[in-house]
Amino acid sequence: MEEKLSCDGGHEFKLLFSCPSGLSPSQVSVVFDEAYDRNPHPDHTLEKSMSEIWDARVQQSSSLYNGTKFRYGGYNFNVENDPKQQPHFSLHLGLTDYRTFVGTNLSPMWERFLVPSEDDCIQCQHTSSPLGNGAVVETSDRRILVLQRSNKVGEFPGYFVFPGGHPEPQEVGIISHEGFQELNQCHIINSKVSQEMFDSIVREVVEEIGAPADSLSCPIFIGISRRVLNVRPTAFFFIKCNLRSEEIQQLYSSAQDSFESTQLYAVSMSDLENMASKMPGCHRGGYALYKLMVQDTSDN
Repeated sequence: MEEKLSCDGGHEFKLLFSCPSGLSPSQVSVVFDEAYDRNPHPDHTLEKSMSEIWDARVQQSSSLYNGTKFRYGGYNFNVENDPKQQPHFSLHLGLTDYRTFVGTNLSPMWERFLVPSEDDCIQCQHTSSPLGNGAVVETSDRRILVLQRSNKVGEFPGYFVFPGGHPEPQEVGIISHEGFQELNQCHIINSKVSQEMFDSIVREVVEEIGAPADSLSCPIFIGISRRVLNVRPTAFFFIKCNLRSEEIQQLYSSAQDSFESTQLYAVSMSDLENMASKMPGCHRGGYALYKLMVQDTSDN
């Protein structure tokens, strides 16, 4: 299921999981457990650097706050021999926060947090690795929506990206692992986090491009890519929008989070190919997942 493709610098990515046929919400579940939280690094000096980096960032920008995020901890994918049984993807998530992300993945010393291993979860066991999300949105006139990031954002200013952000623990009432140890509570919270995976990407699309939620199809999960630079993972989804690209352009001007981007593009597949070279690695990986989906559709 893993594939590595290379480009220069921040464009390099690795596909951690790919499902070109796409998975519906009923085929995706989450196991939320502290077993998938970050392991502290044995080097105490390296651990201490996290606080130093965060304090320096806060001094530069007083608007920074330490919100919780879901941490990517791997997955299981079961494909039954019975053709009547649908394949099922189980995503493993722990808990992390923005401060730890800044102090590990975004640290100038991020590579020192890695453990030499072919197993992605072992390699990244000391990093925050919050799971992001992204959506490949197709309009009714078969255009794909791409945003150009603002020059004011912290990561990859001016680059092209798909709409996206993060599933949010706060949306399902999670601030820590406390209170979820009992079996019935585990089942309830796992179900809520599973739903948040799909709800959050719709929320991001609505907020970033301005399309109303009722114009969007139910998201289909197509895989997870990881940027090689600072090992940042992102789950990608495919969504159809029943509006034409011209209508989306008009809605974009009043989008809630349009300050994060400077322009919305509605592009053909060939134009998207060219723009992908100017995407951060995790989103370039999203384009690779979409290409695999298109290929699978044409083959079938």
